Amino acid sequence: MSLAALVSRLIDFYVLLIFIYIIMSWFRPTGFLYDIYRVLAQVCEPYIGIFRRLPLQVGMLDLSPMAAIFVLYLIQRVLVRILWTAGL
Repeated sequence: MSLAALVSRLIDFYVLLIFIYIIMSWFRPTGFLYDIYRVLAQVCEPYIGIFRRLPLQVGMLDLSPMAAIFVLYLIQRVLVRILWTAGL
């Protein structure tokens, strides 16, 4: 597996974690699911928190996670293209 493919998969995995974290935030997890939610919050919230500082709310809808995912995909495209052209 090339470094470009590894970076791409890691970013895809992190985006998946953000999706799961956001979906779990819509509900009130209890028990074991709450433990998973707390771990996801510790992993995802530092990155999403960067975007929460920006005015990205439309009424009650917080668009910070969408902006965070969009930026991750932009970073992924740039990094993969750089690594791919470098032969890594």
